[in-house]
Amino acid sequence: MPWSNQNGGGGGPWGGGGNNGGNGGGPWGQGPQGPRGPQRPGGQPPDLEEIIKKGQDRLKRALPGGGGASPALFGLIAIGLLILYGVQSFYQVDTDERAVELLFGKPKTELSGPGLHFHWWPIETVEKVQIVEKQIAIGAGGARQDSGLMLSGDQNIVDVQFAVLYSVIDPAAYLFNVASPDEMVRQVSESAMREIVGRRPAQDVFRDNRAAIADEVRSSMQATLDEYGAGIQVNTVSIEDAAPPREVADAFEEVQRAEQNEDQFREEANQYSNQKLGQARGEAAQIREDASAYATRVVQEAEGEAQRFISIHEQYQAAPDVTRKRLYLETMERVLADSNKVILDEDGENQGVVPYLPLPEVQSRRTTTTTGDAQ
Repeated sequence: MPWSNQNGGGGGPWGGGGNNGGNGGGPWGQGPQGPRGPQRPGGQPPDLEEIIKKGQDRLKRALPGGGGASPALFGLIAIGLLILYGVQSFYQVDTDERAVELLFGKPKTELSGPGLHFHWWPIETVEKVQIVEKQIAIGAGGARQDSGLMLSGDQNIVDVQFAVLYSVIDPAAYLFNVASPDEMVRQVSESAMREIVGRRPAQDVFRDNRAAIADEVRSSMQATLDEYGAGIQVNTVSIEDAAPPREVADAFEEVQRAEQNEDQFREEANQYSNQKLGQARGEAAQIREDASAYATRVVQEAEGEAQRFISIHEQYQAAPDVTRKRLYLETMERVLADSNKVILDEDGENQGVVPYLPLPEVQSRRTTTTTGDAQ
């Protein structure tokens, strides 16, 4: 080839030979070199065993005692490991907690109560659960402001604010049967409340029957949680407030006022009806009593007159003349009692009308005078 013998080196078209002047370089000069460092005799790199041995020698010189590690150091390391194991193996359970031990991730049947406990770490682990009563709020006081909006049985939208109090009765089931048990309680409570409210009119939720609704919601929640095996007991469900949405609050208040006025008018009409009915019944009772009294009086008077006639007849049969004269005198006394009387003296010296002292008239005038003074 035309460049094979240039410069007598056979180095190639760039003028360098194959060894570049004995240096073994490439066409650009000196070729790439190997890693620098201690070289064995003959220019070969050291092997891996020598590097490890030198590193061990340097570590021994850095440790206390010079040529090797002292027994005290191993003792300190052992004590540190024991302390670490003790810290991981012993655990404290508070009075408001219960602990569940897991062997290779499988929970044990027994629970750990309050106090200091030991478990074989790391093959055993511990999960703690608070057993105090917990509370979640749904509605205006909860995490989601729109979670209380529900549709009632009479197609009205109701904003229900309620709270749920619950506690953990089975820590193992609470930890391992369901995921996110607290969030599940929130979802179950919302679902149960929507179901119960959807079967009732809005008026029951507002004021008429809140206690019964809350009790039904608690029973429904407990049945659902027991079906899931959540290990949770629902203690109380309390409806704190129930109102229409703010967008329709004014219209709803107008409807409420109209219903209240209707109830008021109905009550007034009932009162008026009861009053008139009572008066009519009282008057009817009085008329009946008067009629009964009149009938009794008339009968008694008739019986008395009959008895008097019988008595007079008996006396007349015993003494006819005396009885006849007595009847005559009594009759004349009744007839002349209210008539003006004039006395005529036919046999006396004075002829004509005889003056007399009107004692009955004087007595009557005296009585009239006394009554006028008293008034």
